[in-house]
Amino acid sequence: MDTLVAMAIDLACQLQADERCQAVLAAQKAADEDTSLQELIGNFNLKRMAINTEEGKEGEERDADKLRQLNTELREVYAAIMQNEHMVAYNQAKPALDELVQKIQAAITLAVQGQDPNLAAQASACSGDCGSCGGCH
Repeated sequence: MDTLVAMAIDLACQLQADERCQAVLAAQKAADEDTSLQELIGNFNLKRMAINTEEGKEGEERDADKLRQLNTELREVYAAIMQNEHMVAYNQAKPALDELVQKIQAAITLAVQGQDPNLAAQASACSGDCGSCGGCH
């Protein structure tokens, strides 16, 4: 096996063992096992499909009142999802893991671009979307 691939696999294993990753995985597992949350998510998806169906109708077939009602219901279900304790825990844990992964990706990108990968450890306002970026300098 290529040495760099082996190192990447080792890094991935270390990432999985990191407390930030463990917190996200635990929160995700709790959310997946929360039947009331899963029912809310299913309901949300059904509302979204109903909205898409109604919006896809032509002219007079489209019912504006029905669309308003469905959108109201969708927002209510979304609010309930976001207030669920397991979803709150997941949303609180996820940013720390995302930041770690972003720094790892930045280090690799900087190295491939011939720049100093140590710059990835610095605080960054990088959104991950390079479209509006002047460069990782």
